[in-house]
Amino acid sequence: MFEFRLSVLPPSDPLPTDADTTFFWHSKHSMPYFHANVGPRLAEYGLVKSRNVDFVRIAAAVLAADRSASRSGSLSRWNQRDIALTIDVLAVSPWDGVKSDLERLLAFLTGDAWSLKFRREVGAPEQLGSAAAGATRAVLLSGGADSATGALLSALELSGRAEKQVLISSWASTNLRPLQTRVADEIERIAKGSTADHIKVRIARGRHSPSGVAYGRENSTRSRSLLFIALGLAVASVEGLSLWLPENGYASINPPLSKSRRGSLSTKTTHPKFIADLKRVLEAVGAHHDVVNPYAAATKGQMFSLVGDAIGRSGASTFLSSTSSCSHTGARSYGIAPDVACGVCFGCVLRKASFAASGLNDGTHYLEPANDRQRNWLEDKTVVPAMRDFLASPFGESDLARLQIPADIPLSEVAKLVQRGREELGHLVL
Repeated sequence: MFEFRLSVLPPSDPLPTDADTTFFWHSKHSMPYFHANVGPRLAEYGLVKSRNVDFVRIAAAVLAADRSASRSGSLSRWNQRDIALTIDVLAVSPWDGVKSDLERLLAFLTGDAWSLKFRREVGAPEQLGSAAAGATRAVLLSGGADSATGALLSALELSGRAEKQVLISSWASTNLRPLQTRVADEIERIAKGSTADHIKVRIARGRHSPSGVAYGRENSTRSRSLLFIALGLAVASVEGLSLWLPENGYASINPPLSKSRRGSLSTKTTHPKFIADLKRVLEAVGAHHDVVNPYAAATKGQMFSLVGDAIGRSGASTFLSSTSSCSHTGARSYGIAPDVACGVCFGCVLRKASFAASGLNDGTHYLEPANDRQRNWLEDKTVVPAMRDFLASPFGESDLARLQIPADIPLSEVAKLVQRGREELGHLVL
């Protein structure tokens, strides 16, 4: 069981004694047990819609619990966790009305059984600020190649109309923030005057609770991007902007490499079913929910080609090579620098294939093992054998049916998208 509270626990106050409950405290101030550079009412961004404030709290609590509840096993043997979570929100009744829908949404995202409870807690007053002034679009910028592509193409489109965008980045790892800043600066250099603001948010659970006991540690964290979307919608809600969530359609659908890689082993944060269900839940509670993936019908290789068409092949190669697609953490303990990609995870393999498919030079620094520890680490992490098996097998109607595509999206178009994605991967892997 987990509880997400807003009040900061003073050192003189007695700690909760419920041994079965893990507590998280959130305030604007960074603490050893919870880090944040924005308050729980999000006033620094302006008059954020109340339900979007709540949604950020819910997403932050879900991620904290997700990171603290360890899984066991591997592949299809990964266990389904039962996670009970109590969350402080501005108003309880709107969320009680969609509780079951939200629990099912989280189950689809993480593969777990969620039980949510809401408790009213407004939080201390915060000084009102402003963000995104003058922007006509909000764009999520993670530092990955897809988000960088979307942000760059959006900037070029808007600058042609003398309009601006606000970029929203979220970071927990200290290595990620400089990367996001460099990418945002390069976008502004290429499309000068296109950036109204670049908002960099940190909301992350620490390593130890106030009692000194270490939180649980789970690295799969399929809910990480939920907080990213929630923060983007919160910023977008101030001016009623559309939020771009750029992700190639093949990765969004994310066909599992094998039957044992379904469920929580497949990331689903930009899956069309997840986005559609999330928008319905947010609309029902009165939250801002204008989120769109403008590249839902494109492969990553096609997105890379669009960058080449927009700024030239040499510039596109340099720009895209400066982003990061590697999904693996913990490489530092193997003596691997943070700017070195593993080259064998799904993100890296898809990235390599996309550079090849678009005809752009890949300047990414991939790991060249220097010792047996690094070679063994790569061998343990690689998806290449599973991807070869996946590409060697036909992908038919029964496989399409398992992808849970919403009824308003023609399966014939999804089939074509999957085929294009498989062809791009096949040129590299087979």
